[in-house]
Amino acid sequence: MTEPTNARDLFQAAYQHRYTWDANFPGYSADVTLTQGDEVYQGTVRINPDFSVEVSGIDNEEVQQSIYTQLRDVVTHRKRSSFEQAHGKNSFSLGNTDDSGATEILVQGDSMGSNYKIRGTEICQVSRVMGKMAFVIDTYKSLETPEGYLSQRYDAVFTNPQTGQQIQELQFHDSYEKVGNYYVMTNQVVNANKQGEQTTTEFNYSNVRLLEPATVS
Repeated sequence: MTEPTNARDLFQAAYQHRYTWDANFPGYSADVTLTQGDEVYQGTVRINPDFSVEVSGIDNEEVQQSIYTQLRDVVTHRKRSSFEQAHGKNSFSLGNTDDSGATEILVQGDSMGSNYKIRGTEICQVSRVMGKMAFVIDTYKSLETPEGYLSQRYDAVFTNPQTGQQIQELQFHDSYEKVGNYYVMTNQVVNANKQGEQTTTEFNYSNVRLLEPATVS
């Protein structure tokens, strides 16, 4: 097998090396505890085989929405789609390689102005502009599994694309466990810095159980 040398092949190799759930993913349920400062909330969550998300048992609507949004982000990254589906209409070119060995992948044709950096067979940076918000996500540590890699330590910096002014910075620390045949997030700590105001939010998922496949009578 020859090593890929052009931008498209390099990016495709890294894209396909991400860990995703396969077509047999049964979904799972778990208990959730969200901790922010002195506040602690507990409830239950469920990700269904169709990747829909349910959060229950939490009477604080804002906290419930926060957990729902976090799990929707999990689903976005674990849901499998082919390279052609996601990037088939785009064209790619190589940019600079930085001191860490990460190479820029410049994208033409992407509606959100996405660009990337790859290191080896991992995507280590995503930069994107979405209307009045731009963000850059840098990954520093990953968990390598037989089915692909999972980002564990990464930062997201949000800026005003017109002025370059920083709006918010988020630092993520993620932990995973293998349940049955699937890796599932069991903990995420988010340190947020928004215009000097710092908060730490922890999502802890326990008692993770894969859902039983529906039987056909």
